[in-house]
Amino acid sequence: MAVKRVLVVNKTFPAAGLNLLKEKAQVTVVPYVDYEPEIVAEIEKTISGHDAIVWNTKHHLTPEILDLAGPQLKFVTSVSSGLDHIRVEELKKRGIVLGHCPQESGGAVADLTVGLLIAAARRFKEGVWELERGEWKCGIQWMLGLEVTGSTVGIVGLGCIGQAVARRLKGFDVARILYSGRSDKPQAKPLGAQRVPLEQLLKESDFVILSCPLSIETNHLINADSLRLMKKTSVLVNIGRGELVDQEALYDALKERKIFAAGLDVVTPEPLPKDHPLVSLPNCYILPHLGIATAEGRNSMATMAALNILRALEGEKMLYPVY
Repeated sequence: MAVKRVLVVNKTFPAAGLNLLKEKAQVTVVPYVDYEPEIVAEIEKTISGHDAIVWNTKHHLTPEILDLAGPQLKFVTSVSSGLDHIRVEELKKRGIVLGHCPQESGGAVADLTVGLLIAAARRFKEGVWELERGEWKCGIQWMLGLEVTGSTVGIVGLGCIGQAVARRLKGFDVARILYSGRSDKPQAKPLGAQRVPLEQLLKESDFVILSCPLSIETNHLINADSLRLMKKTSVLVNIGRGELVDQEALYDALKERKIFAAGLDVVTPEPLPKDHPLVSLPNCYILPHLGIATAEGRNSMATMAALNILRALEGEKMLYPVY
């Protein structure tokens, strides 16, 4: 049997997954990373003749790139849970099997979400700014923030990450956990979470957490209209995708204090320019997409991706197939 060829399209793919692939396949690794402009041209130049692709890049897998890959390509896996950078229907039409890497426990992202929520609510950014400028003021009314205890938390998208966030926040003695989504989640009951319409969630929540996938329906889910529904004392946390939020509307809402604060681990574009208006706001706490950026998390997803491909090459069902 001929040795199967696998293309890994970003050189940062962790060794945990790469070594697995090399045991049973001939592996080519594109020698660039996402922020290097040469990466797309190198992918296009290299992609032909491979049986499988590990698509570990933020760049879109387009029909044009698939045309260059040729008919030999049968398997693709994303090294992510979300698939907004992959034309799923296009792959399906071509008979290409697609896998992904769901964050099964959601632990790393959930930990960061709680940290981001607290940082925004307790005004960490403003506090650090004043400390660095030598403007640390003493006084019982200085730098007052918001407490999580006794609050109402609304989670948009109660998937594995949303559930992990809810489990952690229960330890903070929140009063209520609301969630919105397409259907009831059986996991909600032990969490004490109540499914409500999005409008109700926005109106009643002290903290609104976005952990839903990006789609046509959820693009700019948070916009000027939805921000007007939120409390002036509310905090918005986005750990889903940047495009879930209309950032111009969010800037206006934060600047005019229509909501209290925002904590963002995802933005658009990424990287966000240092002179972007949101960066200048004291009540907007932004992280550079650190969600699953732990050694354990990256190695786990690389292993999932490798197993997706290896199982498929051996004629078995992918470990985590999309369809």
